Amino acid sequence: MSPSADSPAFESVQMVDLFAGPGGLDVAARWLGVSVVGIEWDPNACRTRAEAGLTTQPGDVRAFGPQGFPSARYLAGGPPCQTFTVAGSGAGRKALDGVVDFIKRLAADEDISADLLELDDERTGLVLEPLRWALEADKLGHPYEVIVLEQVPAVLPVWEAMGRALEGIGYQFTCDILHTEEFGVPQTRRRAILVARRGREPKLPDPTHRRYKSGTARHAGLPGLLEWKSMGDVFPERGPFAVISNYGSGGVSTARGRRTSEQPAFTVTGKVSRNRVITPSGIEMDRFSPSEAGRLQTFPRDYPWAGGDVGQQIGNAIPPRLAAHVLAAALFDGTLDDTSLNAAIASPWSAHRETTPTLVPSRR
Repeated sequence: MSPSADSPAFESVQMVDLFAGPGGLDVAARWLGVSVVGIEWDPNACRTRAEAGLTTQPGDVRAFGPQGFPSARYLAGGPPCQTFTVAGSGAGRKALDGVVDFIKRLAADEDISADLLELDDERTGLVLEPLRWALEADKLGHPYEVIVLEQVPAVLPVWEAMGRALEGIGYQFTCDILHTEEFGVPQTRRRAILVARRGREPKLPDPTHRRYKSGTARHAGLPGLLEWKSMGDVFPERGPFAVISNYGSGGVSTARGRRTSEQPAFTVTGKVSRNRVITPSGIEMDRFSPSEAGRLQTFPRDYPWAGGDVGQQIGNAIPPRLAAHVLAAALFDGTLDDTSLNAAIASPWSAHRETTPTLVPSRR
């Protein structure tokens, strides 16, 4: 059972993870030896977190604040992205200018609660919660040393506006779009990452692998970078195969995207189980299991997915491998050795249920 906000289990946590989901960032933090509590309101994700032994505060992020976690030095979060994505309702895109204005008003200590109620989709306003937490922590006299936020690429303008607001209370910030395959994730996926720090220059990680480009050989690209990882690297036991996406290509619903096992996966979404998997001769194979979908996201093979809607849990998560690179740079000014990271991902999750570091970042 997860502890409550006044539990001793929260007294020494170093990081609070808002909208923690099934634990993508928390897994990375565990590898790095950072103690973290995740706040999550989805009961399915909370079940997975409980099975994985992750410290969790169930509930709505809006019902909590930094005063409940006084020892936390770091704040992280990945607010819900559905309203900002092409696949979502589009409420976030329509309200983008309004959200940026909300950030300015929140930073000016205005009460915007009534205006938030007028949003087409309440999830759009949740992207403001990390700023509320940061402002409240500053007022309490215990500002976070580092803030790390991630979202879909469409949210980059929001992160830029939030970074400027954080500058008003002593932070420096940087933000950019990171490509997951450039960090060894066997999947093409882009995430908007913000890192803000007090008293020192913020850092984003440098790519460790080459960027995937259709029709380009794995060994092509910038010298000194590792080759991008393919689905076949993750599932050698399957032999050669192809994946036919559930989504249309080029805006044509009947033109399904197709990639072979020699390529990275498409972005893993909540509909990953609908993707067909076939042999080179066209024979249907078993579709990706939850464990396999999780491995494409770089969760350990035995990560204990639980509850309902597991596909959505997996699709919503930040890949732990990317999160590890981001946290190593943001918290420790460090880089991660690829061999050690591969070993952490390959080892049983039971070996990481305690917050003991298995990854030691090297200083840049």
